[in-house]
Amino acid sequence: MNSSYAQKKADLRSVLTVYGRKSVLEALTDEMLSCQTLHMADSNRKGGIIADIEQRAAARGVPVRLHTRDALSRISRNGKQDQGVALDIACPAFAALDQGWLQARLVGSKAPLTLLAMDGVTNPQNVGMIIRSAAAAGVDGIIYPDKGLAALGPLVIKASVGTVFRAPLLRCERLLPALRLCQAQGIEVSYLDGNADNSIFEQAGAGHRVYVLGGETHGVSAEIRELADTALSIPMAGGVESLNVAVSAALVAYASQRR
Repeated sequence: MNSSYAQKKADLRSVLTVYGRKSVLEALTDEMLSCQTLHMADSNRKGGIIADIEQRAAARGVPVRLHTRDALSRISRNGKQDQGVALDIACPAFAALDQGWLQARLVGSKAPLTLLAMDGVTNPQNVGMIIRSAAAAGVDGIIYPDKGLAALGPLVIKASVGTVFRAPLLRCERLLPALRLCQAQGIEVSYLDGNADNSIFEQAGAGHRVYVLGGETHGVSAEIRELADTALSIPMAGGVESLNVAVSAALVAYASQRR
């Protein structure tokens, strides 16, 4: 992979494309967001909310590009729900999770690096709430694979109350290779398990760590359990067996900062 292609790929990881007429208009109305390009289907009927979107984009100096319906579907990656509109938003805190990013953060680091990952969390509301909690707690990065996780779309954005745009999301294709990469850089991989001997409040060591939370139905996959260095639990009282994954993520995120 040459350097220019790698840079282009990294730049794409720092752009979030939102779709849907209401979502796009709300984003254009938020002056804190860096809106880059407005994509519209050339078949859209003029007037109504389409006119509002065009006027708002013009007022902010956002360039507009017209596409065929099929071409727009490829840009939004959701032709059934994009309603003929998509908007590219620059998210400076986003990055591609690769060796370069990890080495840059690890070299000379005075504090342990804390990352959070989700394995098979498919409910967009849970994903959005997890992002919001992790960002609020100050974790260094939230690993966000393109596959195996709820799509980074309007439902996740809404559940995060807009935190997504400013959260430190580390984009990758799949979670398992990303975790292997973290381990290769000396980052310990821990997953949540209700039966683990060590709790998130009593974890050993203060090294770099990525915490993996499992999905709503099946929890952490067998492959990641086998890969992981340690398992951690959340202490439960009163016969409670488990917590919602978003609640667990909030506890993990804040406990990690106590280290």
